[in-house]
Amino acid sequence: MKLFVRKAMFRLSNLLTVLVFLCLKSPADGYFAEEGAGSVKMRCMEKEREALLSFKKGVVDDYGLLSSWGSEKDKEECCKWRGVKCSNQTGHVIALDLRRVGGIAYQPLRGKLTPALLELKHLSYLNLQDNEFFGTQIPAFIGSLSDLEYLNLAAAGFVGEAPVQLGNLSKLRTLDISRNYALSLSSLTWITHLSSLRHLYLSHVNLSSATDWLQAVAKLPTLLELHLAGCSLPGHGHGALPSNSSSKWSLSVIDLSGNSLKHTSRYSWLFNLSSRSLSDVDLSQNELQGTITNAFGNLISLTHLNLSLNHLEGGVPSSFGNLSNLQLLDLSFNSLNADLDYLFLNLSGRLEKRLETLILAGNKLGGSLPDVKTFSSLHNLLLNGNLLSNSIPKSFGQHPSIEVLNLSGNQLVGSLPDFNPSTIPLRELYVHHNHLNGTLTKTINNLAKLEVLDLSFNSLQGVVSDPHLHNLSLLWHLDLSYNSLVINMSADWVPPFQLDVFRLANCKLGSPFPRWIHTQTHLSELDISGAGISDSVPAWFWDVPAGTVEFLNLSSNQMHGFLPDLSSKFGEYPQLDFSSNNFSGPIPQFPPNLTSLNLSKNKFWGSISFVCNNSGSLSDLDLSNNHLSGKLPDCWVNVAQLAILNLANNNFSGNIPNSIGSLYQIQALHLRNNKFIGELPGSLNQCTELRIIDVGKNRLSGRIPEWIGENLLNLIVLSLRSNELNGRIPLQLCHLSLIQILDLSVNKISGSIPTCLKNFTAMSNETSSVKTVTLSYYNAKGSQSFEDVSYADSALLVWKGMEYEYSNILGLVKSIDLSSNRLSGEIPEDITSLVGLIALNLSRNQLTGRIPVKIGKLRLLNFLDLSRNKLFGRIPQSLSELTYIGVLDLSNNNFSGKIPLSTQLQSFNPSSYTGNVGLCGLPLPKLCPEDQKHPLPAAEKDEIQDGEGLLRQPGLYASAAVGFVVGFWGLIIWPILLKTTWTLAYLSFLDRTGQRFGVTIALVMAKLKSLLQG
Repeated sequence: MKLFVRKAMFRLSNLLTVLVFLCLKSPADGYFAEEGAGSVKMRCMEKEREALLSFKKGVVDDYGLLSSWGSEKDKEECCKWRGVKCSNQTGHVIALDLRRVGGIAYQPLRGKLTPALLELKHLSYLNLQDNEFFGTQIPAFIGSLSDLEYLNLAAAGFVGEAPVQLGNLSKLRTLDISRNYALSLSSLTWITHLSSLRHLYLSHVNLSSATDWLQAVAKLPTLLELHLAGCSLPGHGHGALPSNSSSKWSLSVIDLSGNSLKHTSRYSWLFNLSSRSLSDVDLSQNELQGTITNAFGNLISLTHLNLSLNHLEGGVPSSFGNLSNLQLLDLSFNSLNADLDYLFLNLSGRLEKRLETLILAGNKLGGSLPDVKTFSSLHNLLLNGNLLSNSIPKSFGQHPSIEVLNLSGNQLVGSLPDFNPSTIPLRELYVHHNHLNGTLTKTINNLAKLEVLDLSFNSLQGVVSDPHLHNLSLLWHLDLSYNSLVINMSADWVPPFQLDVFRLANCKLGSPFPRWIHTQTHLSELDISGAGISDSVPAWFWDVPAGTVEFLNLSSNQMHGFLPDLSSKFGEYPQLDFSSNNFSGPIPQFPPNLTSLNLSKNKFWGSISFVCNNSGSLSDLDLSNNHLSGKLPDCWVNVAQLAILNLANNNFSGNIPNSIGSLYQIQALHLRNNKFIGELPGSLNQCTELRIIDVGKNRLSGRIPEWIGENLLNLIVLSLRSNELNGRIPLQLCHLSLIQILDLSVNKISGSIPTCLKNFTAMSNETSSVKTVTLSYYNAKGSQSFEDVSYADSALLVWKGMEYEYSNILGLVKSIDLSSNRLSGEIPEDITSLVGLIALNLSRNQLTGRIPVKIGKLRLLNFLDLSRNKLFGRIPQSLSELTYIGVLDLSNNNFSGKIPLSTQLQSFNPSSYTGNVGLCGLPLPKLCPEDQKHPLPAAEKDEIQDGEGLLRQPGLYASAAVGFVVGFWGLIIWPILLKTTWTLAYLSFLDRTGQRFGVTIALVMAKLKSLLQG
């Protein structure tokens, strides 16, 4: 995994980098080129040695970086000290390089700088980058080091206002105080005194008050590089420049990225710079809007232009074709919506023969892939994440220079082009997440230089065999997952490559465990999930070389047998998924640095004591749906990083241990369907990141804790279903404004329903921002490294009398279930403000009063169960407005009067209304007084008879059916597909539509017959 990440990061830094600049030689180059004993001609000065030792006393050296510094006999020659450089002619200290040097992961100096450095009067180079002088200001005395030519204090933790005394360093050629995030500059006037400055790095220093920044840097005629990324540049004063200053400027590199700039017109000075000097412009990560200005075409010396991560629209202006020196153009992650053919046409001209990297990823570009053979110098082409929908032209399989091609995340169809001849330099090919079909072309084997091949998430079919891959000896990343491919290699096949990443998820490998995997000794990631393997895992598979595999997915097969002791297997911080198999036996020991483990849906039994051996790196643990038993270990403090814990559907017993409150980062806690007793531990009130709690189907007792509503304000799902909880519903639960699923059913809860339900803000919105509930957290990858992870969670609901697990559309589900308790009082009126509700179940309680008159406001309601209560009065007319109602049960109450007429309410079985003595009207057989038979005039009776005859005509039904289908799909289904927030409510509506249509016809027929008989 580390090798893959290293290679990926290297390539991304070259291809998808936001800051792409030419490497200009620093004035500091060469200072330490000859460092060593042989290069020292003279002994260092005593006064300077004492000054360095005094400097050492002022800093905290936790890692012994300055261990070579000392007053002992063998250390008295300071010119040999680490980081110190002396002049060969005079012996004076001329350079001090105490930055965090290569090979050392994280060993900074701390403390503060002392004025002793002033004794180094000949110091021309000072580098303290990447140290930790947190909470201290840049000392003003540095401005007195008059010989300094190079000063680097970047990322050293300095705070406050940078001293204006730095303006005294008239010999300074490079100044870097960037990435001190708590450092600020209210004015840049002092910069104007640095007449020799060539390189200025102020990125991520707060310049929000420095309205004079442009006028100041314009007075530096020797300036070559200006880096102001992430400086919160002020929103005014950008346009005015001193007269003729732009013609004197010799800027080569300008980085204004990450500054929330909105309009390039405010930066007209940029386009007035000398067109023969400016080579690199970075305006990425801003808020630039509108179309790309033609003015960029005047910057004829540009070699790198980065406009990525903005809000630019349209295409590119034709003036870009004049940029004959442009080598890299990055327009990724904007809103460009032109036809790709038209965009490439505007790039044609002088640019075609020089452009090496074109990044258009993450836009809305449509149309067809163009013929790119005229762009003969193109090495890297990234068109991923657009709306391209044609097939891949043949020219993409024959281009003489493209090395990296990324077409993923489009709507491409057809098959891959033939790759011919074998001299094609393609190294990386990404075509995943498209609609490609057909078979995998055997000419893929012609790509002898191929290192990365990712064809995942397509519709490729057919067989992949030895001839497809036998020439790809450089391949290290292969992903064919989520296609319909059959991998049929010969029994003695030995792959020509050694893979780091091997993904064949959802491909068919056959029943036996594939033996050729044994040849892959450098794997860091292996995914053969859903591959149809029904074998036991051979012993040789577990003999992986130490420190290699970091991600292993064997899930969704039919593998069986016991797992061996895995505590000494795998690489650093492994992630393992063995779920949905037939593994059995006790859970083995796993590596203590495990970060993710999924053993769900197997047959494991016994305890889970292995958790206590984890080093604290575990982020998600899913052991659900097994036969595990016993008490939970009381060592959860050992896994305080845990974000996901799923132990549902096992046989755990006893109390939930108090140490579970140590999981301060936990977001999802699933303990459903076990045998836990006692109360919810009060320590959980510290787990303020919790978004999902499901402890249903246990034997928990006591009251619902008030702290749930006081501290766990991020909760989306709270399920306490089927326990032995008692007492009242605490009013504090109304503070859960984000709650979407509240299930307190099947308990012994008494009292009334709180009248503050309107505070459930998430339920008060008809729309949902997301379909899935995705939890984002960090997998610990060591003390200084983390991996961002997303996890789509699920929840169980009782729906139409059965349990259903919702995952892909969990974000759309909004439900309240308080059924089967001892609740009394009335249904609060403010429940009708929860207009996003899909399901409401208050059945099997002792509720009294009437149904709220405005119940019809809950127009998305699909499930409504108020049965087995003591409700009375008439059924509100507004109930007939619930167009999407799919399940309705009002039975066994004291309702009276006529059931309101509507297609929906009359379509339900009479059992939905039984047990209400005073109710009448369809679908009940009991007619209401106003519906009793009345004699009709003869003429009207004849008309109705004619109508009945018409209804007997089969042609009418055929025409009605056709009209219904066309209208239904045209007016209802299509809008549903476009508006996903309606999906859930409409799905169950569809279940009953055919029935209701028939019921409506039956009602008309019944009424007609009743009238005729009268």
